[in-house]
Order: sequence, then C-alpha cells, then structure tokens
Amino acid sequence: MTVTQVQMDIRWGDVRANRDTASLLIDSQPGSDLYILPEMWSTGFMTTPGDMQADGMESLRWMERKARETDAAVCGSLAVRLDDGTWRNRMYFVTPDGVSYYDKRHLFGYGGEDRTYTAGCKRTIVSWRGVRFLLQVCYDLRFPCFSRNRIVATQGAMTAEYDAVIYVASWPESRRHVWNTLLQARAIENQCHVLAVNRVGQDPSCSYDGGTMAIDAYGRIVDAVRDDTAGTITTQLDMDALGRFRQKFPVLNDAD
Repeated sequence: MTVTQVQMDIRWGDVRANRDTASLLIDSQPGSDLYILPEMWSTGFMTTPGDMQADGMESLRWMERKARETDAAVCGSLAVRLDDGTWRNRMYFVTPDGVSYYDKRHLFGYGGEDRTYTAGCKRTIVSWRGVRFLLQVCYDLRFPCFSRNRIVATQGAMTAEYDAVIYVASWPESRRHVWNTLLQARAIENQCHVLAVNRVGQDPSCSYDGGTMAIDAYGRIVDAVRDDTAGTITTQLDMDALGRFRQKFPVLNDAD
C-alpha cells in the first residue's frame, strides 16, 4: 500500500485556490493508492461556516473525480451542511467506486466548533486494497479510548480491528508538542500505523507549522514533511511487517 500525505497552505475561504493546490500536490506524486488531505482542506477550519453548503458538495464531487482520475482513494474533511440543516465536520474517504465518511466525534469546544457543528456518534473503519483504516479528525487525537484498537473475529480468525489510523487536522503551532507526542502514543498503544496530516500557514485565529508524518507501529517517525512548507510525503505501509510484529508481541490480546 502506497500512501501520499498532503500538507497544504490553506487559503482562508478560497475554495477554488485550495482545490487547485490540492490537485497540484496530488499530481506531483502519481501512482499512490491513497492521498490524504488536511481537515477542512477546501476552506480552512471555520467554526462559523455560513452559507457553504454548495462548497461542501462541490468539493466532494472534486474528490470523487480525483479518485477516478488517479485510480486511488482520496481522503480529507469538509464543512458540510446536511439536508436537515445541521453542519458536520465530515471526513470523506473516497474511492473510484464509492464514498465512506466519518463525522468528527469530539468537537473543539475551546474554539467554538460545538456551537455550529453536530458531533458524530460512531467510529468509521474503511477497508481499501487490503488495509483497514480508522478515520479520525484533529481533536479526536486527545481521546484514546475512542480510537482504541480491539481484537475482533474476522472470517473465523481473531485479528486487530484496524491496521492504520488516519488523523486529518488543523492543529496550531502553539500545541505542536502535544500533537507529536500523542500521535506516537496512538501508534504504540494500538500497534498500528499512524498517518497524520496537518496544514501550514495562518487563518484569522491561529498559525500552523505542519507536522504531517507517517509513524510505524513501534512509534517511530518513518517520514515527515518539512515544517512550515507545503509538500508531500509518500510511504509504503508494510503489512507483512505489521503482522509479524503483532504476532511476535501480541499486546492487543491483553487490552481492557
């Protein structure tokens, strides 16, 4: 499994420019199985999104076109207004054949996200080309019980529930140490790959310095985009090595 993680300098509210940026960065790394974009990649992290219903759907259509064009999955979150009038911070996982999504469970009350958006109520795990991904958004990172990997029965065998967790985020520079530390902790405690995608640049509230990285199940940073720079990293998820590690050191079997 080849994964490209895209660290963007998101222009505030400029949907067309952000789509163009995302397209250029994706096109710079052809041949991946999965491309991951940041949280609210088309607009920036907006806690008062206003009339952006059309953007959410148009950007989703763009993700669908890009998935077909690249024969890959495209993942990232958007501010979406549903038919019932509620707003969701919705993380889409789009493949050439369909769309899965996860609604952010832990809304960032400190920043006012909970005043506009409705929280999701369930976890989402998607399977793509032999790898199972848990979808998570930004603030979810602080709540390890929600992301806890479990041993489940799959086709008559007991196995971990997922192989990799994806975190898309707008995580500010001021709390970067927390981001780095918790990402490595999630990889170690869940014995999984962690694929974390943050942004760079500024919005009206915060500055962002990046922190997009791939982490293996030992908690080691395999690769990272340079700080304060828009760019990509492309890594291989070694599923055979992950399986051998879990078999040799089966800590998930002893979890609560």
